[in-house]
Amino acid sequence: MANAASGMAVHDDCKLKFLELKAKRTYRFIVYKIEEKQKQVIVEKVGEPADSYEDFSASLPADECRYAVYDFDFVTAENCPKSRIFFIAWCPDTARVRSKMIYASSKDRFKRELDGIQVELQATDPTEMGLDVIKSRAS
Repeated sequence: MANAASGMAVHDDCKLKFLELKAKRTYRFIVYKIEEKQKQVIVEKVGEPADSYEDFSASLPADECRYAVYDFDFVTAENCPKSRIFFIAWCPDTARVRSKMIYASSKDRFKRELDGIQVELQATDPTEMGLDVIKSRAS
């Protein structure tokens, strides 16, 4: 289960919650955290389907790295409702260097566990993952 390169395991709950978001739309977003002592990625928080993008961004800590998945609903120029699943690697400049390294080295493997991600964003400050950025990347 653990990857020799990064040593991080992915808790089964991470995949289960993602499948629920993707298939059943049970959640609006999921925030994942690397639990360094247990050497695994765990689910830190899930957002209700009615939660807004602001609720989602507020759930990311200002000075710690996280992975997150956000289910973004939008309407195309042709007035067609659509949805995109975003994977966001949140690595603020103020995070510890060790933390940034662990998140960076574990990202690709973790992302592979979540089958169905459509757009990936890397963000070091809130402006890099603002709603305008999400909207422009979704279409």
